[in-house]
Amino acid sequence: MSISPRLTATTLTILALLATAAGAQQRPDRFTVGTASAARGQTATGVISVPAGSDAGYDIPVAVVNGATAGKVLALAAGSHGTEYASVIALERLIELLDPATISGTVIIVPLINVASFQRIVPHLNPVDGKNMNRFFPGSLQGTQTERASFVLTRDVILKSDHVIDMHGGDMDENLRPYSYWTKTGNPAQDSISRDMVLAFGLDHIIISADRPKDPAASRYLENTASTRGKPSITVEAGRAGTVEPEDVQALIDGTLGIMAYLRMLDRPVQFVEHPVWMERVVSVASEASGIFHPLVERGTYVAEGMKMGYVTDYLGKTIWEARAPAAGVITFVRAVPSMNQGETIANIGVIAR
Repeated sequence: MSISPRLTATTLTILALLATAAGAQQRPDRFTVGTASAARGQTATGVISVPAGSDAGYDIPVAVVNGATAGKVLALAAGSHGTEYASVIALERLIELLDPATISGTVIIVPLINVASFQRIVPHLNPVDGKNMNRFFPGSLQGTQTERASFVLTRDVILKSDHVIDMHGGDMDENLRPYSYWTKTGNPAQDSISRDMVLAFGLDHIIISADRPKDPAASRYLENTASTRGKPSITVEAGRAGTVEPEDVQALIDGTLGIMAYLRMLDRPVQFVEHPVWMERVVSVASEASGIFHPLVERGTYVAEGMKMGYVTDYLGKTIWEARAPAAGVITFVRAVPSMNQGETIANIGVIAR
């Protein structure tokens, strides 16, 4: 079969993804993702292979926990940024914790997407191609490693799922307080379910994300790739500054179990966070100077507009720039290390919804 030259690479990518969409609706007794294939009541592990292209291919680890009875398919992903360690460890532990005999439905667990980042201790980016692995969805087989990985994750994980939880946390240079994102798509039924999911997860600070891409072919983010395909999904953040604190790992585990209870995948009471703090937008503050950063606020600090949040000195201690809050709100994260280059983020402020 010949392919019309008018079909662009983006069109071919969409067609390739749609070709597998029908399979996402099947609920066979055996559920397979990559080389992980689990019969009912079993857990299987394996890999999703990213093919070689303009740079090297690699294997993404995956586990499939196939419950004893049919139900929803929930995908759990972490490690798009490989040094956001708490989320990686939480999913590693969930593989052992989840007992398929007690589960209805299927859980797909992808604990570490950005393997090179984890191995080389490189924050934010995939060191193979220098790209952010949570910005190139739905991906392309014609792209570099990050784009090819995004493609196979869209095809093999997102399209096979009913719901997605994308787990993140403060990277090595980010002192973060835990929070979630609730994406508003404009679809009332879908948005109601994802709102319940974020409340069932249990983190008490929630960012209302209404400005994510609406085009499924340019979804950019992992969770947004699911949301633009009609799948109620959320993003959660816990962990900070290269640490693996027990309370952060446990919050991610407990939150996942809470959503599984809400989706009737586990027989346990559903509990919603009672008094969430809703944040209507996030304001980033970038440094206007390079030097040594000195924070004056902590993660979770409430700041007033104009409040001094920190300052930058030269390497001899002279103050060369002061950071002041451009809006009132809560510090969702503040720079965790003294190293500062002009243009880098010193803090994010979540503006409280009225």
